[in-house]
Amino acid sequence: MSMAKEVAANLPYLRRYGRALTGSQQSGDAYVTAMLESLIADDSVIDATLSPRVALYKLFTTLWKSLTINTSARGAAPEAAERRLEALTPPSRQAFLLLSMERFSESEVAKILDIDEDAVRELVARSNKEIAAQVATNVLIIEDEPLIAMELEAIMQEIGHHVIGVARTRTEALSLASDKSIGLILADIRLADGSSGLDAVNDLLGWVAAPVIFITAYPERLLTGERAEPTYLITKPFHPSLVAALSGQALFFGETAQKVRSA
Repeated sequence: MSMAKEVAANLPYLRRYGRALTGSQQSGDAYVTAMLESLIADDSVIDATLSPRVALYKLFTTLWKSLTINTSARGAAPEAAERRLEALTPPSRQAFLLLSMERFSESEVAKILDIDEDAVRELVARSNKEIAAQVATNVLIIEDEPLIAMELEAIMQEIGHHVIGVARTRTEALSLASDKSIGLILADIRLADGSSGLDAVNDLLGWVAAPVIFITAYPERLLTGERAEPTYLITKPFHPSLVAALSGQALFFGETAQKVRSA
C-alpha cells in the first residue's frame, strides 16, 4: 500500500487520538494537519524502518512534542482541567492512549515514544494512578444489550465510579437522568425500541453538562469530518481497558459534550 493510502486509512484514528490527547477536536485536528503538511513537504520525515502505521504515529508524536498548538488550545481550558493537567504527565497519557485506545503493542508504543518497553509499562501504571485519583463521578449508561451493559457497569464500578442506572431506550435515559447529578454518559447509538442513543444524548445535553463517550458498532456515522464530532468514541467490540482509558480522559479534561448529529 502506498504511503498516501496508508495515511488515508489511518486518518480517522489519528484524528481520534489527537482529540483524546489534546482534549479538543480543534486542537487534535490541528496537529493532524501539521503532520500531513510536514509529510507532504518532505516524505523523509517518516521513519521508513517502521511499519507505516507506527511510523505515522511516531511522526505525530514528534510534532506534538515540538509544536505549541497544544499549549495555546489549553490556554482557554477551565481551571479544573488545568489542575488536572498538572497532575497527569503528558508521557503517561500518551502511553496509556496508544496502548488502550489505539491498540498498539507495548513494543510498538516504545517505538512511537522512542523509549524501551519497561518504560512504557511504568508510564501506563503511572497514568492509571494519576487518573483514578481525580475523576470519580456518577455515570449514566445508555445501552440495550444486557451483557454489554453489565460489562460497562462493572468497568465503571471497578475504577471507582457510581452507575446511577442503565437505560435501554431514549425514554428510559431521560427518566433516569431527570433528578440525578450526572458526570459522565456512556451511550450506544441504536437502542432496543428503535430509538436513538444519539437523540437521547442530545436531549440530555439540554440540561446535563457532562462528557459523553459513544460506544457503537457504527463509528462511520459520527466520524465524518464534515460536522461537529464526538471527542470520545469507542468501536464495538471493545476492550475494557479502552473504556477505562477514555472515561478517565473525558473526565480529566472536563470538557462538556456538544450535541452531535449523525450522517
